[in-house]
Amino acid sequence: MNVIVYSTNDCIECEMVKKVLTEEGIPFMERNVSVSPEYQKEVEQLGFLGVPVTVYQDLKVKGFTNELKALIEKAKTNPRP
Repeated sequence: MNVIVYSTNDCIECEMVKKVLTEEGIPFMERNVSVSPEYQKEVEQLGFLGVPVTVYQDLKVKGFTNELKALIEKAKTNPRP
């Protein structure tokens, strides 16, 4: 599983990201920062303070934005690093 989604509880944007990835057939690992301080540290090391953050290879996308489309397309065309 190459795509990682950092999320938190009760996050509408996080749910939207996970829904789109699922609809597009992109498998992902969810890392909930609400249950693991280590995951929050990982998000900060990536250069972000909040979630959702979606990571695939060298792409790091904050939120539910058009940049997420590029990440999805890259994951579809190049499913392994």
